[in-house]
Amino acid sequence: DLYRKVFVFRKDPSDAYVVLRARLEQPLRNFTVCLRSFTDLTRPHSLFSYATEKQSNEILLFKPKPEEYRFYVGGKFVTFRVPEGRRDWEHVCASWESASGIAEFWLNGKPWPRKGLQRGYTVGATAAILLGQEQDSFGGGFDLYNSFSGELTDVYLWDTGLSPDKMRAAFLSLRLPPALLAWKSLSYEVKGDVVVKPRLRE
Repeated sequence: DLYRKVFVFRKDPSDAYVVLRARLEQPLRNFTVCLRSFTDLTRPHSLFSYATEKQSNEILLFKPKPEEYRFYVGGKFVTFRVPEGRRDWEHVCASWESASGIAEFWLNGKPWPRKGLQRGYTVGATAAILLGQEQDSFGGGFDLYNSFSGELTDVYLWDTGLSPDKMRAAFLSLRLPPALLAWKSLSYEVKGDVVVKPRLRE
């Protein structure tokens, strides 16, 4: 249980990462991924990377610069332009549904305009899920200059699109529906220089 704890990625650039284990019974036709990050990086960095043998960017949350997020599904991406952070925690949720090909992006509890992405696609179930690195091959192929340094917390993955109420609940750390990956019952393995510490503030 990582309640009120964070992963601190201490080095920049870094070869460190955290492997997450999710019980995926079947491929994903809908999903929501949420996390909270705290960094002063201005270079590109990866937040959440989900790769399969066939597709290294099956699901990817990537920040190429301070005022932009990229959300990948099946190797294609949409860009969400955001105000440059005030060096504070940023909470992001990204959701996708295959039937409509609609990608949703929420920053700090507020929705951005929805975009179209990979309608009819299916996300593979046999996945390597990593925090802190972007995979260019299954479970590896890292570019250190896309690595994350800073603090990550409140990582979740659901096999559904969350309702607006639940998106706001995720931002406020309220009670959430059962998830494939849940911060309060996370199965993970640290690789390299990552330390689990208490949050500095709420």
